[in-house]
This record gives sequence, C-alpha cells and structure tokens, in this order.
Amino acid sequence: MANTYTQFYVHLVFSPKKKQSLIKRNWKDELEKYITTIVQNHKHKMLAINCMPDHIHIFIGYYVNQLVPDLVEEIKTSSCAWIKYKKLSRYKFEWQRGYGAFTHSRSQVDTVVNYILKQEEHHKKTPFKDEYLEILRKNM
Repeated sequence: MANTYTQFYVHLVFSPKKKQSLIKRNWKDELEKYITTIVQNHKHKMLAINCMPDHIHIFIGYYVNQLVPDLVEEIKTSSCAWIKYKKLSRYKFEWQRGYGAFTHSRSQVDTVVNYILKQEEHHKKTPFKDEYLEILRKNM
C-alpha cells in the first residue's frame, strides 16, 4: 500500500482538581477557544468542546503522531497557566491528574458532537459523576 490512512475520533473528559466547579460561564467560551487553538496547533481537528463548571468534554479527529497522554498534558498545562495568567479564577485552578479518553467510530461522530454541545441540558437531569460512570459503562 503506497499511502497511509488513519481515522480516529477521541472523546476526552476531565475535571478541575477535586471536581470543583471552578469554570465560570463568563470565561468558558474564552477557555474553549484557547483549548481549540492548542488542539489545532497539534494537527488534531476540533469537532466539539464544551466546558461545564466542574468538567470539560473535548471531541477531536485525532492526529496519530502525538500520544493521547502528551496531548492531554499539553492541554492541561497550557490552559491552567493561561487561566492563572488571565486571573480568571478567584481560586487556585488546577486540573485533576486523570482523564477519560474514549474512541468512537465515524458513524458516531454526529451523536457525540450533539451530546457534547447539549451538556447544559443534559446536566439539568444528570450530575457529572453519574454521567462519567455511564460513559465508562458504555465503553467497557
């Protein structure tokens, strides 16, 4: 085969340290744009991003020449430093150490994008802990 073709879709989920509700509505859009820039600078394609007060969902077309842990570390380190520099949080802002990374097929892209974009509506009924446990259960 003369050419290489890869297609991976990765859904990332992580929270501020201790799952605190530190991401505020008045700067969440700015944070989403900042993280989108990080993702795109590493040649991934941002498909959907949504910050909730106590967690974030990022869905990307994944560029396989970067390891997922390296991408997540770059997102967390850079965005944390940016939040501190911009003085967006009155409290010490840190991301938790862990994260979830889940793969999806091409046929699931629209469903996952819609799910991420409708997070506010979703969390009127379901707390983050229950949501995350459900994601884990579906991906076992």
